[in-house]
Amino acid sequence: MNLTKQFFKYVSQNIFGLLGTSCYILADTYFISQAAGTDGVTLLNLCLPVYNFIFAVGSMVGLGAATRYAILKAQGDERCQRYFSNAIFCACVLSVPFLLVGIFAPGGLLRLMGGDAGIMALGIPYARIFLMFTPFFMCNYIVSAFVRNDGDPSLAMVATLSSSLFNVVFDYIFMFPMGLGLAGAALATAVSPIISISICSRHFFKKENSVQFVRQRPSARLLGQSCQLGISGFVGEMSSGVTTTVFNFLLLGLAGNVAVAAYGVVANFALVATAIFNGVAQGAQPLVSECYGKSDKAGARKLLILGSCTALVLAAVLYGIIFGATDALVGIFNSESSAQMAQFAHMGMRLYFVGYFFAGFNIVAAGYLSATNRPVEASVTSICRGMVAIVACSLVLSRLFGMNGVWAAFPASELLTAVLTLFLLLRGKKQTA
Repeated sequence: MNLTKQFFKYVSQNIFGLLGTSCYILADTYFISQAAGTDGVTLLNLCLPVYNFIFAVGSMVGLGAATRYAILKAQGDERCQRYFSNAIFCACVLSVPFLLVGIFAPGGLLRLMGGDAGIMALGIPYARIFLMFTPFFMCNYIVSAFVRNDGDPSLAMVATLSSSLFNVVFDYIFMFPMGLGLAGAALATAVSPIISISICSRHFFKKENSVQFVRQRPSARLLGQSCQLGISGFVGEMSSGVTTTVFNFLLLGLAGNVAVAAYGVVANFALVATAIFNGVAQGAQPLVSECYGKSDKAGARKLLILGSCTALVLAAVLYGIIFGATDALVGIFNSESSAQMAQFAHMGMRLYFVGYFFAGFNIVAAGYLSATNRPVEASVTSICRGMVAIVACSLVLSRLFGMNGVWAAFPASELLTAVLTLFLLLRGKKQTA
């Protein structure tokens, strides 16, 4: 199979898998909006940064270790086998603080995220349950990344879609027929990664499997090497959390809970959009790492061009859908028919999603830099888009233009990051020419 066909095979399967993950968050939002109205959507939006942080740690350890594995495997280096078991152990250790917060202080966490007394009363059972399942969320990211990097993207896709379908179906069953309310939504979300891990585990019994669980002492050095290549994935996931947190506080100050609920609608559709572009980046990563391990620079650059062009086309299609169906999409989560929330969310959708014309390229390029063992440049790009630029733009533009400035901060920050990313890529090309 030639490189272009491989690219579209890996990318399409990865996009479908990650779309499934984001769709179960949409299902959560829909069912919660039906059960608890705008307060429920506000609660979910306050919890999203915590989800992002958990997924970010899993991404950093899992994608980083799997990328190291793919590069060393392509070079015929037996040390590649040490990364899987080390990643699983480290993820379990890193999940302990989340477990403790879930057991002892879910209310304090919600207060820290900006929740008032009503939101805390509604959200403590929800936060407690999903935090206690943190080890499964993190390990799912690791297992899926290794299965994909070991040449089985189809199984990883099936696992992700199956777990997402479970989540959607049992969201409804737990919340309504069984009457568990928001705790039921959290339980369905918490169990879904266990389904995915179980399906992915089939790969380890296949003849084609090359991943081995090695008995060894946990290694901080191996973790550090993994995190070097996974930092862009960490920042990429965290960028959604940072953006959500900053926007939540700004919008609370500008227009209260209704504005945060409106942003909850925007943020949930943004998760779907980000999943699409992460699918392009993560789908291309095993192929780019293999090319890099074999010193095939032309192949790696071809994959970067394919990824960037694919991202641009997808951004255009996505924005066309958003622009043409804004009111219908907002209405899905506006169970109370709030005119103010609909007005806020309408403008938010149309301004915010312009940013994906630049964000798609930034996500693909950061993945390329990590996959070609350029962790410093990948980190610079990811930190710029995920933290520095978005915070600066949101603070400045919200002061100048109010709520419209908050919505415009995302496209402005992604444009600035795209300029920086293009500079780093061109500089790297000159250095290796």
